[in-house]
Amino acid sequence: MITLYRPGNGFLHRMPTGRKTVLILALVLCVSLLPSAWWAATITAVMTVLTYVVAGLGDGLLGMRSLARQVTTLRWMLAITLASQLLFLGPEPAVSSTIRICAAVSLSALLPLTTRVTAILDAIEHGLRPLAYLRLDPKRAAITLTVAFTTIPALAGLAREVRDAQRARGARGSLRTFAVPFLVLASRHAFQLGDALTARGMR
Repeated sequence: MITLYRPGNGFLHRMPTGRKTVLILALVLCVSLLPSAWWAATITAVMTVLTYVVAGLGDGLLGMRSLARQVTTLRWMLAITLASQLLFLGPEPAVSSTIRICAAVSLSALLPLTTRVTAILDAIEHGLRPLAYLRLDPKRAAITLTVAFTTIPALAGLAREVRDAQRARGARGSLRTFAVPFLVLASRHAFQLGDALTARGMR
């Protein structure tokens, strides 16, 4: 299974996985519940930047390189969201909502960036253990949630690798030259994911 984890010794790296998951979920929930106003957008942006600074990702720019990478990955989704909301809601709610969406996704990315996949699996499985009384399989639910959290960022990372390789070779970007290697890498990721799930007894 492809991991987004980046080794480090920052604040979030040292925090226990369960407590860190609750903290990040609380931050995402806080951002999501703010109103669509300029002041809320400002608070959201400042909070996101400060969280990345405190996280101690060790990218040499106090986490700003990692944050910029997350925003760049989301640029098309943010552009579509902003354009569609500008048409119906006006500038203030459109910009505020787009910033809050960007912040929520970027903040949630801190969990896989600072936590190994196995630790996330163990924490979710442990947290869902009481639901076994309701005949919910905690192990299966933990793997499903972890796959959901990591698949989209993993595919975005593969797309970035393909584009970087094309630029390094001086190749001109086109849908055909991008799609073929991306589909190959995505298929390999799917096979690796299937092997990882099989190894954990998932069929």
